[in-house]
Amino acid sequence: MLLRINPDKPNYDEIAKVVNCLRSGGVVIYPTDTVYGIGCDINRQRAVERVCKIKGINPEKANFSFICSDLSHLSDFTKPINTAVFKVMKKALPGPFTFILEANNNVPKLFSSKKKTVGIRVPDNAICLEIVKQLGNPIMSTSVHDDDDVIEYTTDPELIHEKYKDLVDIVIAGGYGNNEASTVVDCTDGDFTILRQGLGVLEEYL
Repeated sequence: MLLRINPDKPNYDEIAKVVNCLRSGGVVIYPTDTVYGIGCDINRQRAVERVCKIKGINPEKANFSFICSDLSHLSDFTKPINTAVFKVMKKALPGPFTFILEANNNVPKLFSSKKKTVGIRVPDNAICLEIVKQLGNPIMSTSVHDDDDVIEYTTDPELIHEKYKDLVDIVIAGGYGNNEASTVVDCTDGDFTILRQGLGVLEEYL
């Protein structure tokens, strides 16, 4: 199903359809402030397995991000973080960053794995943030990649729907996506190590 949602003023009823789908174990494709993502409710194990199958990855080894609406969920999934890291995250988010933090005991339980880290994302995208707010907990996310050798990420939601319509429950058409992913920052040792330079420029917030 292709669901069109206004990226500037998301309609409550349309967001509710997506949330109901996620709560019932559905898998959706949605816009972020960078590339389109494939995601599901982090509490739905079978949906997590579906996402892994779509991407062809082992759930135990997958590096997924948690899409949050703000930083209030941090303590649910991460070990305590130092003040310097928290201050930078607060300034940089919502924004095109994924912050890698030490996971607490809740994360391995969610994914039946031995994961010791978790990626936290708060995208600057009204559709994405509203979905998470209504859902009440983060959604698990992984990027939609393109088969093209030149373009790494598919940006057109119509083309994404054409490719994934039989694999996911809803594809949200919320405008063209970016062709550059988030900047991934490892903060597990209390410092900032850029693992992947993407759209976000971390130096602006240090």
